[in-house]
Amino acid sequence: MPHDWAIYGPFDKEIDKQVVAILQNGESIPTEKTGRTGSLPYIGEGWYRNHFTLPDYKKGQKVLILFEGAMSEPKIYVNGKKAGEWNYGYSYFYFDITKHVLAGEQNTLAVQLANKGLSSRWYPGAGLYRNVRIIVKNEDSIDQWGTNITTPYISDDLAKVNIKTKVSGNDLRLKTYIFDAAGDTVASAETNTLFGKEFDQDIAVDNPKLWSPETPYLYKAVTRLYRGRILKDETTTRFGIREISYKPGEGFKLNGKTRKFKGVCLHHDLGPLGSAVNTAALRRQLRILKDMGCDAIRSSHNMPSGAAGTMRRHGLYVPCRNF
Repeated sequence: MPHDWAIYGPFDKEIDKQVVAILQNGESIPTEKTGRTGSLPYIGEGWYRNHFTLPDYKKGQKVLILFEGAMSEPKIYVNGKKAGEWNYGYSYFYFDITKHVLAGEQNTLAVQLANKGLSSRWYPGAGLYRNVRIIVKNEDSIDQWGTNITTPYISDDLAKVNIKTKVSGNDLRLKTYIFDAAGDTVASAETNTLFGKEFDQDIAVDNPKLWSPETPYLYKAVTRLYRGRILKDETTTRFGIREISYKPGEGFKLNGKTRKFKGVCLHHDLGPLGSAVNTAALRRQLRILKDMGCDAIRSSHNMPSGAAGTMRRHGLYVPCRNF
C-alpha cells in the first residue's frame, strides 16, 4: 500500500462503452464512445487484510484508524467486528476502534471495497490508494484534525494568528509555540480556559513574513496539551501568514494585491501510475506546474491527499471542490 488494483489492467473497452449521440457536438446518429474511465477494470469488489499489534498501548488510551482514501464504499472490520463504513471514496475519514482492539495481542484488520458500474465518468482507481494509519492517543488529547489556524489581522509590523484547538478532556491547559522557517521561536501563548471543548488563542507575530506563490514562507505551530505538569498530547501544524479577500470590482486579492489565478484542474490519479499516491510523482508534477507558471490547483471532484502541504511549500493555492 498505497495500492490501485485497476491500473494493472487488462484494458477492455466494454467496461466504459457507450453508444450515444453527443448533441453538443452536433451529432444526430449514435456512435460508439469509450475511454472515459481508461477502459480499465475498476468495477468489482476487493478485500484487504493485515495484522498489527500495539506494543505501546496502555489502558485508558484510545486507538484511531485513519484512511486517507479508499475507493470505494469501504467497510472496516477489526477482529471480525464491524468498526464502521464510509460511503465516499475520495475523502479522509477515521474511526475510534478502541473497543475492538486487543492489547498485547495480534489484531486483524479487514477492509471491504466495492466499485460499482456507471459510478464514474473519469478514472476513479480502486483499492486503498492512500495511506492507512493506526493512531494511539491519550484519552486527554487534541482531537484528530482538531487544530484550525487563521490570520485575521495582518500589518507590516504585526500579524494576529488565531489558533482554535478542539480537545477531549477537562482541567487541561494548552501551550502553543510558533517557530519561523529557521526554527527560532517567534511567539508563544498559554491558555487554561476551555470554551466548551475548544481552546481559542490569539498570538501576535512581529514583523511577519507573508506567504505568496512567489515566496511560500511557512511558519510552524507546535501545540502541547497538559494536565497539570504532565504532557498529554502534541501536534505540529505548518501554516502561512497571508491575507485573502474578494471584493466587487476588485476581484481576488492576496496580501492587498489584486491577482488572477493561473491554475489547473487535477484529478487524484497519476496517469499511467494509477491512483495509488506517489510522493515522488506528485513532486515532479508540482515542479512542472511551477515551471509553466502555475500558482493554483483545483483538486477536481475530491479532497487532495496529505500532499497539500507539499503544494503550499511549492507556492501553490489548493482550492478544493467536491461534488
